[in-house]
Amino acid sequence: MRPLRRASFPLAAAIAVLLAGCAGTPRSPSAPSAPRPDPGRDGPEAVIPPNLHLVPDAEPRLEPLRRGGPNKPYEVLGQRYEPMTADQPLVERGLASWYGRKFHGRSTASGETYNMYAMTAAHPTMPIPSYARVRNPANGREVLVRVNDRGPFHPGRIIDLSYTAALKLDTLRGVTPVEVERLTFEDIRTGAWRRDNPAPVFVAGEAAGAPERSATFSPPPPKLDPAQLLAADEAALPSAPKIASPGYWLQLGAFSRLDGAETLRQKLATELEGLAPLLAIFKDSSLHRLQAGPYPTREEARQAAERLRAALNLQPVVVRR
Repeated sequence: MRPLRRASFPLAAAIAVLLAGCAGTPRSPSAPSAPRPDPGRDGPEAVIPPNLHLVPDAEPRLEPLRRGGPNKPYEVLGQRYEPMTADQPLVERGLASWYGRKFHGRSTASGETYNMYAMTAAHPTMPIPSYARVRNPANGREVLVRVNDRGPFHPGRIIDLSYTAALKLDTLRGVTPVEVERLTFEDIRTGAWRRDNPAPVFVAGEAAGAPERSATFSPPPPKLDPAQLLAADEAALPSAPKIASPGYWLQLGAFSRLDGAETLRQKLATELEGLAPLLAIFKDSSLHRLQAGPYPTREEARQAAERLRAALNLQPVVVRR
């Protein structure tokens, strides 16, 4: 039995992201393009492109979570779904299905065109866009996918994979038990999502140890007062980043108190939505430093600093970590 039709959503307005190059909508360079949709039954195409197992996994990037649009509550078949609106961890175990030619070339919930040969997936409540690791415990295979659609809407199913993602996991024969883990901004920013990533180096004053992952369908929000919670949800960021990833950063302020850095972070995230996933607060001795990054080169960091000066009249300082 194939997944039901995707839930439809209006196209959200395009977001102007000042810091281009640190966020975006990646496309797999070797994934075949999507043709016109097939109105018939779902399933594979008559002719499958060769070497799909060589299509690279999705490359996690810092992308702002969409406000409204595909992240608004919705109802399908009498059941109400409330998508996550903040950057929170999510771990689930359940059944995976896949969707193919019937939806190939149609618009996804995000407004992007579905390509069954790219490394994407649909999830009922994960914020759009998100990146997730999907593991088939029967054979140990793992893939990284970019979540840009809604579904599946069958009891027990937790994710709908593209054809290529299902092929690489060896789950094309039907619904299959899988483990799904959403990658947070912190995972992406620090490179912690990489399996070959060395043990992270924690900055001075921070406690070592990975944050506890939630296995619930909708993780509880952080313990904040209503005003802080609203600001945090709108910024779609964790309130206390811990690890500094190597690279060039823009220092936007240094505060003796954490709440001072947090107030500026929320203000900047509200005024410049594209800046939100790049912001992090690091504790350095007695100071809490609000920084944006990382950037791979000093020149890219310098150009981003110039854009910030023009947009917000800030005076960022380029630092290297």
